[in-house]
Amino acid sequence: MSQNLSRVIPIYNSQGEADAFLVFPNLYNRSGEWIGWATAQREVYSVMGYYVGSLTSDARIVRNRADDSSLKPRLKLPPSAGRIIPPATVPLAPLMKELTHSLVDVLSEEPERLHTVDSGELRDDLD
Repeated sequence: MSQNLSRVIPIYNSQGEADAFLVFPNLYNRSGEWIGWATAQREVYSVMGYYVGSLTSDARIVRNRADDSSLKPRLKLPPSAGRIIPPATVPLAPLMKELTHSLVDVLSEEPERLHTVDSGELRDDLD
């Protein structure tokens, strides 16, 4: 799938590594595989429709440590977004403030929440 690379926004973990890419509204991993999407309200959902967290202003995905995912309904999946070719180089991460103890950096501490359609323990059974 051809994407305008000027619209690719790197999403960083707290160590400053670009672990995902946003081509609004879709999120992709470093291999260019679809792993989720973001809403206009900056909420992030997995490819299974489960709430994962929120996009911060410093381009990270965080969620409350006290799991709030059960408070959000599972959303209907958008059409599969296919793949992108990730950029070969990305800008350095912005200066990031330290997260409070009540927040979890999803890409650093819980990357399994954002998996591809064909993997992950929360995927639907084939039955």
